Amino acid sequence: MSILEKILTLFRGAATEAGQAVVDRNATRILDQEIRDAQGDSLRAKEDLTRMMAQQKLASDKLDAKRAKKAEYESHIGRLLGQGDQALARDVAAKVAQLEGEIAAEEKTLTTTKAAVDKLHGSIKTADRRIDSLQQQVDQVKANESVLRAQSAISARHSGQNAKLRTALDSLERVKTQQAERAAQIEAADALALSDGDGDLEARLAAAGVTPGQVSADAVLARYQKTEVVQHPREQLEAPQGEGSPLPATHERAKV
Repeated sequence: MSILEKILTLFRGAATEAGQAVVDRNATRILDQEIRDAQGDSLRAKEDLTRMMAQQKLASDKLDAKRAKKAEYESHIGRLLGQGDQALARDVAAKVAQLEGEIAAEEKTLTTTKAAVDKLHGSIKTADRRIDSLQQQVDQVKANESVLRAQSAISARHSGQNAKLRTALDSLERVKTQQAERAAQIEAADALALSDGDGDLEARLAAAGVTPGQVSADAVLARYQKTEVVQHPREQLEAPQGEGSPLPATHERAKV
């Protein structure tokens, strides 16, 4: 195969694929148009059937008239033979023979027409049933397509919302990380400031209660203990004491 033939084959293949893609994208439109075409054909077939049925009726009426005329002529033949008019009876018999030939031919034609009418009528009914079934299937396909479009839209919106939420969560995590880094930097700066100056020493002196203006917990506790020791012996002095009773050692310490 030459290069030109391969290129032409490639173009034909691309055209086929493009055409198939167009058909797939417009499948429902094509089905709708095919249904309309089938309905148009069915309508024309019904019109033809109507004409054929009209012709059948006319042929049947004409055949009935000839049958009636034949019966009438046959009755004339009997009377003429009874009167002895042989010649006229013969002419009437010839007319009856002509009518019988026409009736036979028309009966054959009418039978053929009736068969054609019945066949066409059955074909139209079958075609209508198929058209109705196809229309129902197309309607179902359209409904399914609508549902799929709605589901796709919802899914797309849901995916978009999830993406936005993920972006927001990522931003929140970055903000938290930045805040944690800033807090750590501040703590490190405070620790560095204390280690460089007298801040750490002053804090330890304040905790020991030796810094002016600062009172330790031990100092406060000692003051309360001294007050309690002083007040308790006074209560003992006010109570009656026996002669020669020595003063309590705690009172002596308080007066010193």
